[in-house]
This record gives sequence, C-alpha cells and structure tokens, in this order.
Amino acid sequence: MSFCSNFFGSSEIVAVSMFDNCPVNTNTAKAVIQIVNVIRDFQPKLMSYMKVLDGRNLILVGIDQWVFERDVERGFLGEAAAGMLVFPYVAVKGRDYLLKQEFALKKRLVLESLENLVLGFPELSDRIRIAPEYFMYEVILNRVRVFPPLAFCASNLTRNQETLIASVNPGYMKVLEQLESEKIVLFSENYVMISQKFISKSKNSRKRFLNLTRNAQRSIFTSVFEVFPQLLNFIAQNTEALLSQEKLSLKMEPDENRHFVDPQKFLFVPTAKGLVSLADKVSIESYARKILLKGGSGTVKFEPMGGVLNDVYLIRVNADQQGEKQVLVKRFKDWSGFKWFPLSVWSLGARAFSVLGRSRLEKECSMSEILRSEGFSVPEVLHVSHGERLVFMEFVEGENLSESIKRIAKSKGSSRFENDLSRIEKVGEIFASVHGLDVALGDTKPENVIVNPSGKIYLLDFEQASRNGDKSWDIAEFLYFSGHYLPPLNNERKAESIASAFISGYLKGGGDIKAVKNAGASRYTRVFSVFTMPAVIRAMSNACKKA
Repeated sequence: MSFCSNFFGSSEIVAVSMFDNCPVNTNTAKAVIQIVNVIRDFQPKLMSYMKVLDGRNLILVGIDQWVFERDVERGFLGEAAAGMLVFPYVAVKGRDYLLKQEFALKKRLVLESLENLVLGFPELSDRIRIAPEYFMYEVILNRVRVFPPLAFCASNLTRNQETLIASVNPGYMKVLEQLESEKIVLFSENYVMISQKFISKSKNSRKRFLNLTRNAQRSIFTSVFEVFPQLLNFIAQNTEALLSQEKLSLKMEPDENRHFVDPQKFLFVPTAKGLVSLADKVSIESYARKILLKGGSGTVKFEPMGGVLNDVYLIRVNADQQGEKQVLVKRFKDWSGFKWFPLSVWSLGARAFSVLGRSRLEKECSMSEILRSEGFSVPEVLHVSHGERLVFMEFVEGENLSESIKRIAKSKGSSRFENDLSRIEKVGEIFASVHGLDVALGDTKPENVIVNPSGKIYLLDFEQASRNGDKSWDIAEFLYFSGHYLPPLNNERKAESIASAFISGYLKGGGDIKAVKNAGASRYTRVFSVFTMPAVIRAMSNACKKA
C-alpha cells in the first residue's frame, strides 16, 4: 500500500485488489501478482507498470473509478479491467466497494450466459436444469474463447476445483438468488431453470447481435490493453525485453497439461431415466454395453431401421438371465447440400424445416418430454448424447397408421373400414389436444403414428415440432400424405371419408376450425400435388374448406 500510494501520488485510491496470477506454485518467486488500483479522477485513465518488490514480480495497474465502473456495468473495456473480479482475489483495500462491483459484474455475466443458453438451445432452454457451478466455469471459459493465450492461466485456475468453487461460486449464488426474486430464474431442487418470461424476452435477433458484438468487444480490448490479470503469463512469455529490465524469468512449459472443466457438464436435460448432462458423449455401442448390458455378458445386435435424412437403428440386447431389450437410437445429421435442396424446393412457401442436426435433436428431446409430461403416449427418451447427436428412446411395437389407410384403399365397405376410420378420428382428436398446448408437430405423416397391440395410439418424430407452429400444416400433411395411398381412380369417396373422420375427431377434441379451413388452401395442396392424385387432394381440400 505504501508503494502504491507513492507511485500514484496524491490521487485517492478507492480500492486495491490483489490477484495471484495463474498460480502454478504460489511459493515460488516466479509467480506474477496483479495489483489493481481503482483511483478517483485518475489521469491517465488507465496505466500499468511492472515491478519487483521484495522478491515478488508485480504488475501494478491503475484505472480511473468511472472507467472501472463502466467496465463493470456494460463492459466498457470488454471487462479488460474489471475481469479480475470473476477470479479469486484478495481485497487489500475497499473490500465493500469491490464486493459491490463483483456482484454487479457477475449479475450481468450470468444474464448474458442465460441469454446465450436461450439462443443456443432455443427448444431446450425451458427444460434445461443448470447446476450453479455452470456460470462460474462458463465465464472463465468465455475469456479463453475470446483470447486463446488465456488457456494456460484458466487451466491452472480450474485445476483445484474445490478451492475455486469455495472462493468464487458464493458470489454467483447470491446473484441467482436475486434473479429468482426478479422472476428471471427459478430453483428446482438443486438446479436453476430459466423462466418462460425471460426466454420469450431473449428470443430475438437483436439479442443474438448484441451477444456477438460483446464477444468482439472483449476480444479487441483484451488484445489491445493486455493489462488484466489472466494475460500476465502471456505477457511474461513474449515481452522478453521488458521482463529483462525487471529481472523476471517467468516461463511456461511447452508441454504443460491443460486442465479444463467443460461448462456443459453442469447442464442437464430430463429423460424418462433421469437427468443427462449435455457434455455426455456416449456412443451407440458403449450405451448398449454399459447401460443396457450394465457391463455384463450378452449379445448386442444393431439393425438399421431406414431413414434417409437420419440414421436410425434398433439395438437388440440379449442379456444373460435378463431377456431381450430393444432400444431405438436416432443419429441427427445436418441436412446440407443435396439432402436439403429437395426439401426446400418441395415445401417452398408453405413450410420452413429445421436443418441443423443439433436443433432437430433439441426439438425431439424437448417436445417429447413436454408431451409425455402432459399425458400423451410418446416413446420415452431414455438417454441423450448431445455431443454425438444421438437420442436413445423406447421402441414401440405396433402398426403405423399408413397400414390402416392402405386397408381403406383396398376395402369395399367392410367393418374393418369403419374400424380404421375410427382410428383416424381418434388421431384427429389427439392432434387437437396437442395443438391445444400451442404445439405444432411439424411432421405428421401417417407413418409417425403407431397403434400398439392394445390399441393405444403413439405419436412419433418431433424433430420438426415447435411452439406457436403452423397447425394447418399438421392437418394438411396428415390428410394429403394419407391420400398418397389411395388408388388413382374412383377414390374421391374414400378421400372424403378419411378427411371427414380426421376433421370430426379434430373438432371433437377442441381443435380450431380456422386451422382446418386453412389446410385446404392452395399453398398446402400445391406442396403435396407431387405425389398425391389431384382428385384426392381436391376432395380432401374441399372437406377442409366446408368443415
């Protein structure tokens, strides 16, 4: 303090913090210590000075109080000056002041992290359970992302997790408690969840743009100023002339093992078997042997189940003395190039598809869990490997609804005809209930409806589902795709029967009649005219319009 007072002269020092930078071994004189002085009305506004004091290497930073507080409040310098507060530090002077600024900074960074989660996982954000440690590790790793030379420092800081959590995480807990009182987050057992109000507010292009500019701003100021604590080892390694003046000899071993904690380890999604971390990267084979066989003996078979745009397999496991287990697994690939082009042309003007494998995986998991929790019959999601883009789910035995439509196509008025029409009516009723949750299924081909041996109707495939989606598309796709199975001649009556049965069930289930009428519009009929006979489409379209 005596040295700082002498160095900065008569200027009033509001607060002094000490940060033992990137401690590999704090007992050695090679460790660099950062001293940040917040000074009232400081001219120049920002400066740094390197000094050896009592055998210890110091970086002395002076920053104007107004500049420091603007850096805390809105990242005026990209947190190049205030960023020290997210790491373990010692308040040498002005402890209350520094704690207040630390709280303000962490609150802003937590809010940014929540916004990034909403933008990064738009379909899962309302289902994600967040362990509080996530925010601490995400903030630290973000500083590495914008300036990779920080990797060495961050690695050393996160090596001792217990110490880091004990010293840094309490500040984040206080922030989360205040955000809970502001209805931004809510606590579910030991996890944090994002409120629907905050999600709705964060889902806009302006937020995405602001988040991108924040990272650009951090990168620029981090590179230009090179004064905040995490950069010191990088400076020490590359500014040999400056260091030789102060007789410093700090070195970083080129083969130093990096130790990082993946923040996604603390993000979890619910499944029928419990919470699964987003950091999970289990493969299909390891899931079969470790989870289904539980490390025991038995046979494993993988059977391709088709799928042009995704890889779908049925895992059959025969565990000794446990019988056979069957699990369906879907790998979500990105739709690009020739895979995506036919879809975009086919649905032009009527429907926009989710293309990225990651976003489709999110929709599958999120919507499946929502519908299951609301009492709908859907395959249980058993496990998610977000890193491998794999979803493991319950295999539902049964007949898909296209078989019912094929029987209607061949039928000549038998009782089976009526049984199959009653199934279609029930499906219409189920669709209406789903739409009542303000959820559109997105892909409603008859193949995505399974009737199990006991007659229970299951809905499948939610990778195109969404909130506030196009309900008329759901109706149109189901009807016009069903018409694909009808014979080319004298089929209008059966087309009308199928449409009438579905519409009757849909309206009986409380469906919106406007959605039905809109499904008869040309924007939808045009899309399906490629593979369904014009007379069939016309009959079904008229049934919708006259509902």
